[in-house]
Amino acid sequence: MKEVTPAEGQQLVQEGALLIDVREQGEYDELHAEGAQLLPLSEFEARHAELPRDRPLVMICRSGARSARAGEYLLGQGYGDVTNLAGGTLAWAEAGLPTQGGKG
Repeated sequence: MKEVTPAEGQQLVQEGALLIDVREQGEYDELHAEGAQLLPLSEFEARHAELPRDRPLVMICRSGARSARAGEYLLGQGYGDVTNLAGGTLAWAEAGLPTQGGKG
């Protein structure tokens, strides 16, 4: 599976890719990349069919491990254009890219 930096991932999203966050609801609420859609890994196998097959997908989690597992699963289900965001939400935020969530 392809991996991209946060900046490359943001570029893909600006070009029409969907950013899919596979963390759990509480983690997502705390902080997530702006525009990321939540599909928790705990529900992923049951709900992955909600994801479009005709758009590129960029997978993101906290650090890149869970999103890689989710991305590999999608590739196994016949999805073609799936990319993992290396470093996850932590790297996204460290790169100064827009985020949402948190109490402050």
